[in-house]
Amino acid sequence: MPEKKTEQKIALVTGGNRGIGFETCRQLLDAGCIVIMGSRVPVRGVEAVAELKNAGYDNIRYMHLDMNDPETFILTRDQIEKDYGRLDILISNAAISIDGKLKIDSVPVSVIRDTFEANFFNLIELTQLLLPLIRKSSAGRIVNQSSILGSLTYHSMPDSPIKGAKAFAYNASKTALNAFTVHLADLLKDTNIKVNSAHPGNVRSDMNPKGELSLEEGAKTAVELALFADDDPSGGYFYREHILPW
Repeated sequence: MPEKKTEQKIALVTGGNRGIGFETCRQLLDAGCIVIMGSRVPVRGVEAVAELKNAGYDNIRYMHLDMNDPETFILTRDQIEKDYGRLDILISNAAISIDGKLKIDSVPVSVIRDTFEANFFNLIELTQLLLPLIRKSSAGRIVNQSSILGSLTYHSMPDSPIKGAKAFAYNASKTALNAFTVHLADLLKDTNIKVNSAHPGNVRSDMNPKGELSLEEGAKTAVELALFADDDPSGGYFYREHILPW
């Protein structure tokens, strides 16, 4: 078990057992961080950690973190506080997309509610619980894994590059998440904590099997934001070095 006084950065990645989240954990390990992999399903988290350990990564551990079970938020916070005393990096990667091909005039309100519960409301609750530990970091970083699909500017353009992607519940949850990024960054503007939204790109994943980018490429933006220097910006919406329009 790592000691509380370690100088290595302590990072928590939600939804870290597969896809972009798993690759995010790997890249943070490559950067020298101690990584806590949050996973909804315990067996999958344990297996994912074992895969990384078998690949030679030692500073990785699993914690049960279900974005639809706030009780796991409390247990995770308490364990991080006990074992490390602080949290340097929070990457909120876990999300659901359950709209399918439903249009806004037919998507059930229950689907919208369930999407916002996981992607927005519970994410805020987790962030609020962990914020006191992040305030103890000398350089706290909060990265909200958003999407270009949350951009109202792009959606409203006549020649929008995302005009065919109108999964309202998912998109709107990411728009709301961007609002949370802006408000939280403003609250923390006089601290050493930076808060930013990341767009991973059009990545091939379980959620997006027709994506064009590899998981390695998809993880890079969130990892770069997690490792931002003291003079880097806060309150932004990024894809790699590009600033995206809200």
